[in-house]
Amino acid sequence: MPHSVYIASPEGMTGKSMVAFGLLETLASRSDRVGVYRPVVKADHSRDYAVDLLTSHPAVDQAYEDAVGVDHQLLLSDPDAAHERILGRYRELAERYSMLVVLGSDYDDLANPTELAFNAEVAANMGAPVVVVVSGLDRSPDQIAALAAVSVGEFSGHHAAPIAVVVNRAEADSLDAVQAAVSAKVDGALVAVIPESPVIMAPTVQQVKDAVSGTLLQGSSEWLDRVAIGTVVAAMSLPNVLSRLSENCTVIAPGDRFDLLPGLVMAQQSGTFPSLSSIVLTGGYDVPEEVQRLISGVRQDLPIIATDLSTFDTAVRVARTRGRLSAGSAQKVDAARRAVAEHLPTSQLLAALEVNRSEVITPMMFEFELLARARGRKKTIVLPEGDEPRIIAAAESILARGVADLILLGEENQIRAKASQLGHDISEARIVSPQDEDHLQRYAAEYARLRAKKGVTLEQAREKIQDVSYFGTMMVQLGEADGMVSGAVHSTAHTIRPSFEIIKTKPGAQIVSSVFLMALEDRVLVYGDCAVNPDPTAEQLADIAAQSAATAEQFGIAPRVAMLSYSTGTSGSGADVDKVREATELVRSANPQLDVEGPIQYDAAVDASVAKTKLPDSSVAGRATVFVFPDLNTGNNTYKAVQRSAGAIAIGPVLQGLNKPVNDLSRGALVDDIINTVVITAIQAQAADAEAASTPSISKDDA
Repeated sequence: MPHSVYIASPEGMTGKSMVAFGLLETLASRSDRVGVYRPVVKADHSRDYAVDLLTSHPAVDQAYEDAVGVDHQLLLSDPDAAHERILGRYRELAERYSMLVVLGSDYDDLANPTELAFNAEVAANMGAPVVVVVSGLDRSPDQIAALAAVSVGEFSGHHAAPIAVVVNRAEADSLDAVQAAVSAKVDGALVAVIPESPVIMAPTVQQVKDAVSGTLLQGSSEWLDRVAIGTVVAAMSLPNVLSRLSENCTVIAPGDRFDLLPGLVMAQQSGTFPSLSSIVLTGGYDVPEEVQRLISGVRQDLPIIATDLSTFDTAVRVARTRGRLSAGSAQKVDAARRAVAEHLPTSQLLAALEVNRSEVITPMMFEFELLARARGRKKTIVLPEGDEPRIIAAAESILARGVADLILLGEENQIRAKASQLGHDISEARIVSPQDEDHLQRYAAEYARLRAKKGVTLEQAREKIQDVSYFGTMMVQLGEADGMVSGAVHSTAHTIRPSFEIIKTKPGAQIVSSVFLMALEDRVLVYGDCAVNPDPTAEQLADIAAQSAATAEQFGIAPRVAMLSYSTGTSGSGADVDKVREATELVRSANPQLDVEGPIQYDAAVDASVAKTKLPDSSVAGRATVFVFPDLNTGNNTYKAVQRSAGAIAIGPVLQGLNKPVNDLSRGALVDDIINTVVITAIQAQAADAEAASTPSISKDDA
């Protein structure tokens, strides 16, 4: 039987599907075959929203119909037959998946002891450990603890094994008190407390539109999946309305208050007010042609919805509209990922479930593992190209997932206005102007000091530092950011040249080089150098090998280094192969603990059968993980050939050898590429901190 985990609750509206989604993502970082099972679904629903949510996860390769057991009506009419079918379906799925996330039944808002007993019996029959989810909404810590204790007792009484209690939707200022109260009552189980998330529980704009039977007058239909957090009833003058706006709120305005509409649209465009989710015009009035002409001339995608309902009835219906986590809302999904990652002790839970890391590492598994590591010790990354739409879109996702703190460079009003126009929430980002006088003075003085031997004056330094690449690099140098990612607009040279001048190479590194992390179907390999050094010497090649091995370790890849050439072992000669042979010996001499082989051909490095013939006694041949190419021409073409022909995901270039992490983007980078590079940079910053902590400090006088 494979491992499985049963997620259940003693009542409705606990948000257990959010916990299941977050746990599913954690399991997906350890296993390449994660499945979903819902034993019972409601008979009066065409599709179960929770099953839709879980099967939509990119790590799950499973159809909706494949993930459900029986409908609730069968359970009521013939319980024995329902139980038999539920367990039979479970056994079928157990044969196919290494880990199953089983989601217990729903409730109709009220606690039902019979339903709780049913979930306990099913979990016991499956032999699945149980994660119990209870709601902390409108309850004191003692009340929550009492409910948790009763629920755990019910599962234990039916011979199921509760391994964790998750209190969801708790008051943000009572997390510690709830943790202590529940821990005292449920001895032996992990306890986690997750605060109420306004994003997850908010309705979407589409739900608001449906609730008021509205019509979309203007704006993008793509915005209908965005969340609507709170309402402002605009039964007052425009200045008073503006003062009450909040991020992602819905403004409900009488349809005959045409003076409000241009003002609200301008507020959305300005970047000086919170971004709205939608405007709802009540009363069924037609917008005058002159007002339509006015607002149609302003580029904006903000949904403007019309309803025939009165302002009062509209406000009541919107207030009663309840949201839930759904696959269609990226904001909600990212908020769920963040809530679970920040508050659920996933490493302890995985240990309790006895989940071991799979030998196979898929691109999806690698991505989820990197995200989890970046969240673990959050770092601050500066993005110099703050007004670039792809950067803004990536920033929203990074902030929503809690992967890193961000600094965007540029003029705050302009960047926030652009984000508002594009429908992206970057309210958590810090925005710094490269023209800020305080920063300019400090950065120029430091740059002039660093470049004094080159004859750089303070005035020249001030002019240079206003360049966003230099400005962002100086932020990293002075510790005001932990790393920098740039290059979506600027060239590679423009991005990394300031690093050579300001950050410089770390002790022991001869040069700055790069690697690509190549995520193949079942493993992740490291290719270096494919982006920086055209024709490295033997000494530089050895340095690249040592750096690449260290980078591999940073990302959880056991380094087995192949020094590539057109010849394997002693079979060939010539200047090029001699360079690789010399570099290999230099690596072995400087790093005797490192597994390294060279010169070696690519096929002998990756194919066990070829390796057995050419280098039968090698610890690297046939199982190499780090590939060091003899020159940039070979490396760049090889990584692109593998990327295109093998369908590999190439993450990089990842720069190595600098004192602090700076990474370059392709000017054709997609939003996902930017997110991945920020995550990589954050992990490099974590490693740099760990390395600094383990290295004895040297005073300036000693230096």
